Amino acid sequence: MQPAEVATYYLIVINLFAFAAFGVDKALAQNGGRRVRESSPIAFALLGGTPGAYAGRRAFRHKTRKQPFSRQLLSVAIGQGIMVVFALTFWLSG
Repeated sequence: MQPAEVATYYLIVINLFAFAAFGVDKALAQNGGRRVRESSPIAFALLGGTPGAYAGRRAFRHKTRKQPFSRQLLSVAIGQGIMVVFALTFWLSG
């Protein structure tokens, strides 16, 4: 398996985990169960699951008003965006 394939599969899985973390936490919140730690969705986002985290947040309408969490998720997204721009700049410059 090529490195690009491994990276693609990894990103698919980590984004599914990030998405699912919001769905599971929402279901647990509605049923009075033990909740998912806030650090888990943030960790999934930090590991590359930011699109899945934002998609899960929107799909399940969960943790949309919680400001500390929203700021942390936004910080992860901005940091990853900066790294992507830096990597593309470095890669395209030769």
